[in-house]
Amino acid sequence: MSDITVDVAVIGAGPAGIAAGVGAKEAGAERVAIFERDWDLGGILQQCIHPGFGLHIFGEELTGPEYMHRWINKAHDVGVQFWTNSMVFHMEDDGSFWIMNPSLGIRKVTPKSIVLAMGCRERPLGSLGIPGTRPAGIYTAGTAQRLVNMEGYMPGNKVVILGSGDVGLIMARRMIWEGAQVLGVYEIMPWPGGLRRNIAQCLDDYGIPFYLEETVVEIHGKDRLEGVTVAKVDKDRKPIVGTEHFIDCDTLLLAVGLIPENELSRMAGVEINPVTQGPFVNELLQTSKPNIFAAGNVVIVYDLVDWVSKEGERAGKNAALYAAGQLKQAARQIRIVGGKNVRLYSPQFLSGQSDAIIYMRVAQPIETRCKAIVEPGLYEKQLRYARPGEMNEAQVKLEDLKTLGDIEEIVVDIREA
Repeated sequence: MSDITVDVAVIGAGPAGIAAGVGAKEAGAERVAIFERDWDLGGILQQCIHPGFGLHIFGEELTGPEYMHRWINKAHDVGVQFWTNSMVFHMEDDGSFWIMNPSLGIRKVTPKSIVLAMGCRERPLGSLGIPGTRPAGIYTAGTAQRLVNMEGYMPGNKVVILGSGDVGLIMARRMIWEGAQVLGVYEIMPWPGGLRRNIAQCLDDYGIPFYLEETVVEIHGKDRLEGVTVAKVDKDRKPIVGTEHFIDCDTLLLAVGLIPENELSRMAGVEINPVTQGPFVNELLQTSKPNIFAAGNVVIVYDLVDWVSKEGERAGKNAALYAAGQLKQAARQIRIVGGKNVRLYSPQFLSGQSDAIIYMRVAQPIETRCKAIVEPGLYEKQLRYARPGEMNEAQVKLEDLKTLGDIEEIVVDIREA
């Protein structure tokens, strides 16, 4: 069979990928195709049946499927082509790639530009190094969410949740709704990993115990989980001897972090940021390969899907401009540096070709008035607080950047006011 030739190819049909397809079409790309390994569109939002999506983009609160339905309809309306059940299994250095499709076999795709939108995956039990066996009854929170919301299966009845990521908090409430007993949420850090609204709505409203600076130190059971041992931890996150206690449970859900999905990015030769585990990008969402763009949780894990879609739309637009020969590799790279209290941020470079939004997370929470800054003198905004579980943003105007001349780096930080 002949190659599939397109102007813009998008890998992934979640919130970033579908928005990228829309952005590419609206920017003038004629042939835009989205390749998705699943048989359905929508990515992880298919299973997110709770409300809380779309307030920033649509001005109303939607469930995950409702939110994606609007984007999917928009993509069909503008003429985006979808290839579902099409697994991308190999990337070439020039940006072409290979897919496997049950009906069409193996095909090569040759695009003028690409948007990487593969999203992220959950950190598994094996990465935690918890002593004990590996019995049935241990799931990532997202797997449990799919089992309950889409497959109609209950993972168990007596549940412990390790980690306080947003999916874990939401699943604590969901398990209560389905009649299970949630014995507690245990977080190793001194602060929550998820949004405060989810702490309030999913834990506080249902009386679910929440323990900071505690973690699971042993797993019990052979064929089926019989319980876990939890313990308090010190400031170095090491278990404190003598604080251990056993909890009788049949289910352990893990909400211990998300990892950007970048096997294909590495295969294509895209440079990866060791801190975020996503591609280095500039404000155009352009990676170290000028014809490859990236957006959404494949770059850095966001807290709101609205931001994921906005970044996807922007990446699609710029990919379309590149495919049309209107956008070249940046002649200039201004490095963005994180200050003392900012470790995760995106983008990491500015090309000096457009205005920029810089998303960032603090390393340590600030519960008093503080300010987000971009130095030297590019941006300052007062904040009521800043927490690791919630992203903040800073804006850099191109006209302000030009006044700095040949500056090589800028610094982003959030500090007490």
